[in-house]
Amino acid sequence: MDMLFDAVAKRGPVCVGLDTSPACLPPERGRYGSDADAAAAFNRVIIDATRDIAACYKVQIACYEALGIDGLRCYSKTLAYLREQKLLVIADIKRGDIADTAKQYAAAHFSGDFEADFVTLSPYMGMDSIEPWLEWAVSRGKGAFVLMRTSNRGMRDFEYLELAPKPEEDSRRVYDAVGEKLAALAASHCGTRGYGAFGAVVGVNPSPYEREEAARLRARFDGLFFLVPGYGAQGGTALDAAMLLREGNGGVVNASRSILTAWKKEDNADFERAALAARKAAEEMRGALQQAVKN
Repeated sequence: MDMLFDAVAKRGPVCVGLDTSPACLPPERGRYGSDADAAAAFNRVIIDATRDIAACYKVQIACYEALGIDGLRCYSKTLAYLREQKLLVIADIKRGDIADTAKQYAAAHFSGDFEADFVTLSPYMGMDSIEPWLEWAVSRGKGAFVLMRTSNRGMRDFEYLELAPKPEEDSRRVYDAVGEKLAALAASHCGTRGYGAFGAVVGVNPSPYEREEAARLRARFDGLFFLVPGYGAQGGTALDAAMLLREGNGGVVNASRSILTAWKKEDNADFERAALAARKAAEEMRGALQQAVKN
């Protein structure tokens, strides 16, 4: 997490999401042997075009699982390429099992063919679904982002359920309870930049009320580094996302479709032109976030 903090300080808070489904690929994909081969080549040109303006990359495993064995080979190649280039990568896998099963998942995603720097986890089976990952993370210098308050419509089904408030609180929700557990975990393994090895997924939700809530979460959980989804295609704005940062750091803001499919605004885009369009979209996003932080 210290490395991620430093990357944000150097290059800004943009996290490029490589949710590379066939629908994201320009027509040039047809000259490759398969969609998986095309996705691997496309990912490389996107990475090369954005590496100096992205703090990290998030690779959504579902997009590759959908392509079968070849897709998982593409996933592995993409992770390996990012790590070869010394770029930080978040494997968006959202695992959430317990005991020995969690240890096996940790072995799979913190080493071997699917090794990443960070993973995403679901906490809803309890902290014993998170702690086995921490053992691996500490020994190998890894990290994780745990779902806390997400950006999807269904977040209110469970995350917003009211709990009995503590004496000093007006209200308390399930996501507050998750944050408290994560804050305690983070404090026990804190880096030199002030953040724990495990951070939280906290999404943007575009409304004045949600911005007020975002500011409260940022202030309350100041020891948690945030992974912020919901920007761009999901409706979140730079101002929404900036509320979840601390002076422009303390989090990364993910965008996938708005970067990967920026080429669709052009005519007859090939992979090279798609990469240039992705870079332009990432630069505009970074500029908007930096301006929102100043404001």
